[in-house]
Amino acid sequence: MKIVKTGLILILVVAAIGTIFGALLIHRGFRANQNPLPFEASVARAMRNFAIPNGERRSKNPLDSSAEVIEQGRTYYVHRCAICHGEDGTARTHVGANLYPKAPDLRADATQNLTDGEIHYIIENGVQLTGMPAVHGESAGDSWKLVSFIRSFRSSPSQTQSLQTTHYVGSQTCAKCHSDIYERWKKTPMANVVRDPHEYPDAIIPDLATNKVSQFTKDQIAFVYGAIWKQRYFTKVGDDYFPLPAQWVVGTREWKPYKVPATGADWWTQYYPDDNMQRPTGPTCDGCHSVGYDIHTKQVAEWNVGCERCHGPGREHAAHPTRGNIVNPAAMDSVAATDTCIQCHSQGRPLTVPLEGKYYDWPVGYNVGLRLADFWKLEDCTLGQTNFLYFPDCTAHKNRMQGNDFVQSLMYRRGVTCASCHDVHGTSNSAQLRKPADQLCLDCHSPSSPNGPHTATLEEHTHHKAGSAGSQCIACHMPKIESEGVSGAFVHAHTFRFISPAETDKYKIPNPCASCHQDKSTKWAADAMNHWREQSPWTPML
Repeated sequence: MKIVKTGLILILVVAAIGTIFGALLIHRGFRANQNPLPFEASVARAMRNFAIPNGERRSKNPLDSSAEVIEQGRTYYVHRCAICHGEDGTARTHVGANLYPKAPDLRADATQNLTDGEIHYIIENGVQLTGMPAVHGESAGDSWKLVSFIRSFRSSPSQTQSLQTTHYVGSQTCAKCHSDIYERWKKTPMANVVRDPHEYPDAIIPDLATNKVSQFTKDQIAFVYGAIWKQRYFTKVGDDYFPLPAQWVVGTREWKPYKVPATGADWWTQYYPDDNMQRPTGPTCDGCHSVGYDIHTKQVAEWNVGCERCHGPGREHAAHPTRGNIVNPAAMDSVAATDTCIQCHSQGRPLTVPLEGKYYDWPVGYNVGLRLADFWKLEDCTLGQTNFLYFPDCTAHKNRMQGNDFVQSLMYRRGVTCASCHDVHGTSNSAQLRKPADQLCLDCHSPSSPNGPHTATLEEHTHHKAGSAGSQCIACHMPKIESEGVSGAFVHAHTFRFISPAETDKYKIPNPCASCHQDKSTKWAADAMNHWREQSPWTPML
């Protein structure tokens, strides 16, 4: 009888709290973008915690926190949770910010201090009187995998702390515990940008004897740079490296001169003589093509973009492996995580110019985990003007400007990061994408999704047959319009803006319609779009 009475009392208490909280919501008009009053937040937490049985609260995650489990949890999270909580867990999304109460920041102590069992129960059962629904996995263990992924949001140590207590150990040391990741990374461009032809005889692609532009021998080549679009060759004089004056164009299989023009090109050229042999690569290149480049000794911890370029010095972690003594961009907020990539995938200049009398084309002093804007300034763009770097709408037309593009995008403002789409550890997909491009896009932008497109089918949105080139998301939203220079190749824009035919007519920016239908005019493309029922009549006039 006592148990029955206790149960009735609990039910009445919950009902009373629910009534009070519901009344508060009605009184406040369910207003979005409004933080709950302290009392409301306390009531909501009390209701949530009260609903969790003690046995569930004490439950431990039966799964380990391996990279595989966390990656599976991430996939589940992207499908079911990111629309409200954001790719980075901070809830900086249109949907999450307009819930009442707002979707919580999963990185915050309020979430991370919950037990595994409490998080699991909330996932499985939702939270009443909030926008958190019950989320049931497609297979056994999905909810626990999601718990593992949410735990990965725990803060990493700052890079300042890490540098004070540890030093670089090299990527091969990381391979001892992370062999699968290491083996995948070894095959990526990140791991093979810089190669010593004496150590790797196959690094030189062409027959040097065919070079009629400016001949040099293998013995003169200290390093080979690149192998995808073009290959360049650096020689060593003293403790500096210098670019030789000829490059191999991979696509056309021909030799071309290599020298950055003294005017009308990169900002730093005005500070160096118009001679390759007086332009050392330390200030202009090596800081991004290595780990731990020291501007005073001109030495590196490791050539290429190794593990510690993105995870910080790892000696302490290698000796005592814990999450608390290594930097992990995946556990950072979206700005800091993306800064890890922007530091090199952008055009800009250091805030201090010159720095100790030299002109550097990379962010000297920045280490992953710090605030890149304290060291680096992205190149300015003036709307309506075409210059060496930008089209008139501020979309880049030069490569290595993915960061300049991306920070302008709505995706960036909503917390999407470079790692949301790319896995620099290596994949079998183009550009190290986590999935084929369309699959990635449709994870968040499936037909009728709140994120759009707002059509019943993909074909209604693209006006092209499914599976065709014109039906690919990246064909229209990431057109290949950014030049790789002498190679003649183009890479994808990262603003995710659709460039209309009218913008081509007004500003000479290539649009995806005419880029594909090269036999058609911009008028033809604009007329076709005017007949799309879901298309605003004003968009083509932008």
